[in-house]
Amino acid sequence: MRVLLVEDDAALAGEIAAALRAENFAVDHAENGEDGLHLGDTELYDAAVLDLGLPDMSGIEVLRGWREAARSLPVLILTARDGWSDKVQGFKAGADDYLVKPFRVEELVMRLRALVRRSRGHADARITCGPISYDAQVGTFEKDGLPLKLTALEWRVLSCLMLRKEVVVPRADLIERVYEGDAEVDSNSVEVIIARLRRKIGHGMIETSRGLGYRLTAEGAGAA
Repeated sequence: MRVLLVEDDAALAGEIAAALRAENFAVDHAENGEDGLHLGDTELYDAAVLDLGLPDMSGIEVLRGWREAARSLPVLILTARDGWSDKVQGFKAGADDYLVKPFRVEELVMRLRALVRRSRGHADARITCGPISYDAQVGTFEKDGLPLKLTALEWRVLSCLMLRKEVVVPRADLIERVYEGDAEVDSNSVEVIIARLRRKIGHGMIETSRGLGYRLTAEGAGAA
């Protein structure tokens, strides 16, 4: 999963980014509203964390810009203001959730996971596909009831496929959602990750749709 963080406080941004990366998220950071507006309008993200008190333009202006451009990514607003009118303004502009500073980064992570899960149409936090189970609230995978050990890149790919199980996910989507914006990506990197996942969960569970992408399916759970 890939998250856009728009926050001008360098120390807070560093703390949030470190916490998200520790939970396997890819994070792009914009230090001001103009850059945040541009990234949110041109890149593919699973969610955005948006500070309201930005130096060049308000977070509300950034959010309105995204929504006017029909960008539907879930947005969690951060603000030092806890007045009801501020919250109403944020929700009217298109926010999906709200956190008042100071806050615990652990809560922010949990709220982001819930936003991404619900945006993909999953009401239940536990998502299953054959022998694979994903607890979308805490971010853990199991196979046949046992913990599944994954690298950060494997986790991002598998979570993308799990949230859209039984649907072909375009290869380009996986690349966009797995790597941070400044990462150097090899042409066959996704294929390498898919191959590693197949060895861990079963080769038949991830189908390749040539020229399109990949599908996680319970139909291949018994395949070698």
